[in-house]
Parts: sequence; structure tokens; C-alpha cells
Amino acid sequence: MSNIVANQLRFNGSVWCNLDIALRNLDQLFGRAVQPLGLTIIEWYILRALYERDGQHASELARAVGRAATSFTPNLDKLQEKNLIERRPDPTDRRAVHIYLTKAAEEHRSAVMKSAEQIDSHIRRLFSTEEFETFQHVLALLQNVEPDYTESYSSSNGRR
Repeated sequence: MSNIVANQLRFNGSVWCNLDIALRNLDQLFGRAVQPLGLTIIEWYILRALYERDGQHASELARAVGRAATSFTPNLDKLQEKNLIERRPDPTDRRAVHIYLTKAAEEHRSAVMKSAEQIDSHIRRLFSTEEFETFQHVLALLQNVEPDYTESYSSSNGRR
């Protein structure tokens, strides 16, 4: 690791702490980008997921945007109040619902996708092409980390 990078990382380079700080900074950037659309970040994520595949089960949609299905309903309620989604019962499972975009959501598609392009472009400019490819590779790996509950981690020395 270069000295420049090492000097900018906090808490002796603690991965979790530095990821959390970076995420909070990016969260503010995304928040400013989606605010003019009248959306929260999670609402923006949900619409993006539905633009990719409309009609998902609510539980699939929650997983797609990285949220627990058990606490996802209030997000859907707000989008429904904004007339951006509608719920339809699953004909094969009466406990499940499918989430569909409304005409109003389709009218927002261009603005939502444009904001996504602007945010991605802003972040891409921070990196060389090679660095950005590496960054995306690291993100993909971290998104698929599965906790191993059989291992214990010592807080005193940071080793297993």
C-alpha cells in the first residue's frame, strides 16, 4: 500500500471502519443526486431494480436492494403512496405479492437512469480505468461475503 493511501485511511487501515466512512460519504453524494427526484435512496434503488425486472416478488426485491424482507414493507408503502408502484397478489401463493411499476414510475425512468449515470460518472472520474475495474472486482467480492458463524474473532488481537 502506498504511503499516500495509508496516510488517508483511518483507524490503522481498519477495513470495516474505512468502508463505513466511505459508504457514508457516497450515501451523501447519492442523497443529493436523488433528492430532486423526490425519492429517498432506498426508493431509488427499488425503482432501479424494478426497471431491470418489473413484477418481482417483494422478498426478491428486498434481496435485490440489500434489505431484509422483514423490514421492507414501509419502503413499499411509501412508494405506493407516491403512486410509483402497485402490489398484486401472487396467484400461486396467497402470502406473496408481486411489485409492479406504475405509469408514473415509468415517466420517472429517464430521470432516475440519468441520475444513476451522473453518479457513476462522478465516481469513475476518481479512478483510472484499471483502478475502476479493480474497484468493481473488490465490490463484487465484498457483496458476496458470507459470514461464517462457526469462527470466532478475537477483539484483543484481531486474529482468529
